[in-house]
Parts: sequence; C-alpha cells; structure tokens
Amino acid sequence: MRSTSRSQLWDFLGAENRGFLWGSEATVALGELARGSALGGKIEELRDRSVLVSTNEQLTAALAMLELDGVASRLILCPPDFPPEHLSYVVDAAAVDAVVFDQSAPAPEIPFAVRCGSKIKPGVFDRTHLRQTEWILLTSGTTGRPKLVAHTLESLTGAIEEVSKPAGTVVWSTFYDIRRYGGLQIFLRAALTGASMVFSSAAEPVADFLARAGAHGATHISGTPSHWRRALMSPAAHKIAPEYIRLSGEIADQDILNRLHSCYPQARIGHAFASTEAGVGFAVNDGLAGFPAHFVERSSAGVEMRVLDGSLRIRSTGAASRYLGRECANFLDADGFVDTGDMVELRGDRYYFVGRRDGVINVGGLKVHPEEVEAVINRHPRVRMSLVQARKNPLTGALVVADVVLEPLPNGAPDGAPGNTPESTDELRRELLQFCGNALPRHKVPAAINIVPNLAVTATGKLARRDA
Repeated sequence: MRSTSRSQLWDFLGAENRGFLWGSEATVALGELARGSALGGKIEELRDRSVLVSTNEQLTAALAMLELDGVASRLILCPPDFPPEHLSYVVDAAAVDAVVFDQSAPAPEIPFAVRCGSKIKPGVFDRTHLRQTEWILLTSGTTGRPKLVAHTLESLTGAIEEVSKPAGTVVWSTFYDIRRYGGLQIFLRAALTGASMVFSSAAEPVADFLARAGAHGATHISGTPSHWRRALMSPAAHKIAPEYIRLSGEIADQDILNRLHSCYPQARIGHAFASTEAGVGFAVNDGLAGFPAHFVERSSAGVEMRVLDGSLRIRSTGAASRYLGRECANFLDADGFVDTGDMVELRGDRYYFVGRRDGVINVGGLKVHPEEVEAVINRHPRVRMSLVQARKNPLTGALVVADVVLEPLPNGAPDGAPGNTPESTDELRRELLQFCGNALPRHKVPAAINIVPNLAVTATGKLARRDA
C-alpha cells in the first residue's frame, strides 16, 4: 500500500507527463494541465472553500479534482443524476460555499460559482501552503436523502500500489462515473500512476463507448458484471482489446468470468470487493468466483475481514472516516469494522457471495437470495443475463420470478421475431425451469420466467432491483 499523507493529486501530474484524459467530446493533455488551469484562474478564490463539483461531463469533474485537491477544504462529488430536491440538504450538511460547474447554471443558493472548461489556459498557481482536502462522496440513503461519506486522499488511494515511473502505454477506462466510489478508484489509479484515461458518458450508447475506448487503445477497463454483460451483447465488444479487466460492484459469478475470458483470451480478469464506506477489501485474480477463505481473519495490507452471521465485515485503513449530517449513525461497530451487508457462504476453502442481506425474498418462511438464483440461470447457454425478484403471493408471502435476456440468435434477431422462432419460447421456459430445479432447492426455483429484450441498469451500473 502507498501513503499520500503529504501529497496532492497535482504532485503526480508533471509537465513532462505525456498522458491524456479523453472525454466524450474533448481531450486534455496532462502535461498541458500541469502548466495551466481549466478553472480560468479562479483557483486562489477557491482556496479553503467547501466546493461542490457539479459538472455534466466527467472530464471537467476530473480536471477540478486534480486542481483543487490540497486547495479546497472539501470536495463534494455530485453525480450527474443527483436529485435536485436534495441539493439544499447537501449544501447545509457539507457547509458548501462554492460550486464548480461546466455547462449548467449554478445553483442560486451557493454563493460562489466557477466555470470549469476543457480548454487549458496557461498560468502558474502558487501551490505552497496546501492542506489535506476532505473528499465527500454521495450515496443513496434509505430515507431518500443521500448519505455524505467522508474520505481523505490517503484513504481513497491506500490500495493503489506506488510505481517508480509513469505507466507509459497503460490506458485506463471504466463504465463507472468517476464521481462514484468505483469510478473514482479507477481515476485515482490512473492519476497516481501516470496513465491516460478514457471517460464514459451517461448519454453514450454502449457500442459508441466501446468503439471510442478501443480507438484510444484502452488497456485496462473496469465495470460491474452488469456493465460487462451488456457490453458482451454489443457488436462493438470486439472493438476493445484489453490487457486487464476488473469487475466490482456486484457479484462476479463464474459465468461472467468465463464469458469474459472467452471473448478476451489475452486479458487478465479480476474482480474486487469495495464499498464507499469500507474502502477496498480485496482483489481476486485467479479467474474464479468468490475469494479464498484465508482472506478472512488475516490482516493484509491494512485490511482485516470477518464473517459474522453470514455477513462480511471489513476493518481497513482505507475506510471512510464518518458520515456528514447530524442524523447519520456511525457505520463502524465497536471494533471498528464496517458491516457491508453482503452475505457470504463458505464452501470448501472458498467463500462465495450469495446476495445482500436486505434483498432476501421470503418464500413461506424460507430465505432466497435473488443473486444466487441469477447465478444459476446465467449458466444456461441461451441466457445472457437475468434478474430475479419477488412477486407477492397470499399463501407463501412471496414467489420467486425471473426476467431473462437471451443470447442473440446467430443472425442477430431476438427470439420471438416474426419468422424467426427456431424454438418455442414455452419450451425454453420449461427448459430453464428444469435447469434451475436440477441446481436449486424447490423454494428457490422461479415460479415464472419471463423472456425480456433487456434489463434496466442503474446509474451505478447495477441491475435495477425493485420491490414487487
């Protein structure tokens, strides 16, 4: 692990850096940024302020982070889909007194606003007398209000190994938005190792992003399993040739690991566990789902893990320090562990994730983790991805139902298209039910399977799960 206790992001730029930041509509050379500013000479006026970074583009958000770390007292990273009705709460809880924006007009309740562009203006800023900036990430809360999670650069980058020289030809990219924890980890990894980066865009079709990432030579790409399942469905999947693929944010089952290996045989494929509160727990690079049992109860690189009542708990030097807001409870237990709420099961010498504690379906008093059923369905050769949910039932309380997206047929047409039904949809449903029955207890077998053209994915890249 590395220490950044006396460093800021700017220290890793360097005027000789030959890396680039590629947005969907603009490009910035990092060496040019090291000699100028994207903030129009307003950096000094943002010193010691609590700054809300509220830009449309990831590129301008990245430029603001690079310039303001060590200058602002706080950086509050606002994702583009942030509900505006909660803005006043964030402004109050984080004592926001300035906003950095790009295209949209700033919020009127914030007294000082600075526009950040993608064109770098030459200039020298006095970067002495710098401070440790507090980084605030916003996560969804159970009350509808976001949770404001406080980090430092040191806690955010503790899992990033230091390199003695720039990463050269390494080009990072990610399906994530960098204003969320998963995407921020990738951006910071690129920034601290001298690598270039290709940013995605929420408005950009998957095929266009894959084509753009391929055109810029992306070598290292991250995303959730749902991101990758959607990418593999795209004809543009072969426009990238990554050397390293990283999955996080959802359970990486063996099916998606195998499919990625088949599509990208040249790539190292790993999956990592992390959360905004707990930080990075571990990374697994052996090509297998789950993680070795010896990871638990053994301290490694500042991380300790426990399993209590089936839930994974993590104590880490990379954990957040606290929530902002007086009504928010502490997320650390008495021993300093974060209860992640992710449920695991020991099978042999390996732990496997089975689902979220708060996502259990109760079928007649028996528990069903949707993710466990999805992992079985996804193994079927005709299935690309699936979503398992509860349907209310007066007798059992709930039933398990599944929505399934099929693999494209050889000519690219979906099942059910006129004149293109090589197999009965009813027969396929029966086959899938039998497939589940051979692998799962009866109460976990779906009562119904629906063939659907696609599945919704949230802004965080996860399957959109909803109550029945």
